[in-house]
Amino acid sequence: MPIRTLIADDHPMFLYGLKMNMDMAPEIDLVGHAASGTELLDLAGQTAPDVVVTDLVMPGMDGATVTRLLRERRPETAVLVLTMHDDDDAVFRAIRAGARGYLLKGADVDDIVRAVLTVARGDVVYGTGVAQRITDFYVGAHRDHMTTVFPSLTGREREILELVAGGLTNHEIARKLVLSEKTIRNNVASILTKLQVNSRAAAVARARDAGLGRAR
Repeated sequence: MPIRTLIADDHPMFLYGLKMNMDMAPEIDLVGHAASGTELLDLAGQTAPDVVVTDLVMPGMDGATVTRLLRERRPETAVLVLTMHDDDDAVFRAIRAGARGYLLKGADVDDIVRAVLTVARGDVVYGTGVAQRITDFYVGAHRDHMTTVFPSLTGREREILELVAGGLTNHEIARKLVLSEKTIRNNVASILTKLQVNSRAAAVARARDAGLGRAR
């Protein structure tokens, strides 16, 4: 069954082109199009779409606000953002609002259609550049968390502690990091000293209390 899809963009030519392409996709049942956030929200209430494809910057009400309201009023409707904005603020505001997908304008029509089908299934999809931004953000946040929780440890020691907390042996850690087992043993000994614990198990407990690692 075709996916009932509603699209919104305040640029007439882009909206026209998107509408034409969506109309030609057999997987899509285009139920309406809007040129503002307010119009999009009204149309969503009238047409009950499976997926809304929206820009972020529009008159009346921005796409992130519309996304949040749609998720509150119609949680069964998935939102796919299609925009030219790829800065961190735009990406994370949309995700926090409940968008299940985020593509940049310039994406191929086939990619847009696949994204619509993906979010309609309940999955998430992000364009390559956006996915890298999200990865970089969470890697940075994780690194900052590790530094805050274990400030006395070096970067290498924090890395080894996380692997220890994940249940890896010294031999497995050495292979993963391409280091000698002696180097790993020395680092583990240093970790125990700096954390002021007398066993590997105690270090693991400290690490897991901080949200690191998991039982194997």
